Amino acid sequence: MMESIIPPTDHNVGKCMNAILPVRDALDVINGKWKLPIIISLTFGNKRFSEMAREIPAITDRMLSKELRDLEMNELVKRTVYDSVPVVVEYSLTPYGASLKKVIEELRMWGVEHRKRILGKA
Repeated sequence: MMESIIPPTDHNVGKCMNAILPVRDALDVINGKWKLPIIISLTFGNKRFSEMAREIPAITDRMLSKELRDLEMNELVKRTVYDSVPVVVEYSLTPYGASLKKVIEELRMWGVEHRKRILGKA
């Protein structure tokens, strides 16, 4: 896929930086151990905090809360508070967050192939 971005014979530093910077920006937004698992969880539908905490093994409530705030700040996740008793808070992907589905699917497929290649398992 990189061939379509940078021709292998083109060693122009400016073009290289133009390819690196947007990837770095994207990774800055979805970096870390937990952001992609949270986004993946929300691709299966809106969730309450406790549902996500159960679905994502080993994440602490404090870390889940922090990562959800970061994802909200980057407009990937929406937090909706329902006026009910007790108050219900639900998280969902924004349309912008849903735009990552294709990227995540490509990463998943690459990961499956990598696992087969390196570990010899599916």
